[in-house]
Amino acid sequence: MNRFESKLAEQRLVLRRGRLQTLQVNVGRKCNQTCAHCHVDAAPWRTEMMAESVARRVGGWIRAHRPAVVDITGGAPELSEHFRYLVETARDCGCHVIDRNNLTIIETVAFGWLPEYLAKHEVEVVASLPCYSAENVNAQRGEGVFEKSVSALRKLNAVGYGTTLPLNLVFNPLGAKLPGPQSELEADYKEALRREFGIVFNKLFTITNQPIARFAEDLRRRGEWDAYLDLLANGFNPATVEGLMCRTTLSVGWLGEIFDCDFNQMLGMRMRNEKPLYLWDVTPERLEGGEILTGAHCLACTAGCGSSCAGAVA
Repeated sequence: MNRFESKLAEQRLVLRRGRLQTLQVNVGRKCNQTCAHCHVDAAPWRTEMMAESVARRVGGWIRAHRPAVVDITGGAPELSEHFRYLVETARDCGCHVIDRNNLTIIETVAFGWLPEYLAKHEVEVVASLPCYSAENVNAQRGEGVFEKSVSALRKLNAVGYGTTLPLNLVFNPLGAKLPGPQSELEADYKEALRREFGIVFNKLFTITNQPIARFAEDLRRRGEWDAYLDLLANGFNPATVEGLMCRTTLSVGWLGEIFDCDFNQMLGMRMRNEKPLYLWDVTPERLEGGEILTGAHCLACTAGCGSSCAGAVA
């Protein structure tokens, strides 16, 4: 029994999959940034990217089962040559589509078309912006990232994002601590971004840093690993369990393999039925009620107000 399971047992809680709501597709680990907190360990030099044969099978599954939400992530998902195919296939099927956008991709010459394209297909943009100050953002995501992010947000605003189209921002704490209250941070973000840059957005999602990949390496290097896990465990909130994203989300890797969440994917915790499963091996009905694979990292999703791809859960 891992530390997270012990917390569930203490509260007599059982974690099982519910009805599928979201298909989250990770198209690969290539990214134009190298962020300090990235649980995907994404970077410009990564080569793991979804092949056309896999993308077509994922598209076929979307057409057959029509999940309510298709959430496309990476890396920078737009770097996948199959990004537009997945967007357009899902939209044609009536799915709500999310693009997990790092903003700076919009500032590259090759992807200047993104704001208009995303607006045309009514894609929700969930954009990383870990602070509204240049110093903190650049410290976590790289020099010059804040300025490029502001420019990209203005371009998204110009085509209707933040007003007629959904634009949501993501906050990650800088360092080994929990996020502050989501509603308070959202109010601060809205006031600061509007005042300083004339930028508007819809919601702020607060996401706890996962003790995975680069952030985990940094914790160990600083000698903060045990203290951070203690912080997460001591902050366990049973009210978050019902709303955990692993209950309603299915994560698909760049090879087509499936996981309970994107964090499990990065740890190689594949869903199995005697052998590893691929998306085309399952149906939403078959998944419902199934066991969810957990580890100590799951404590990050249940500490304080909880954490999911849509922010706080309690």
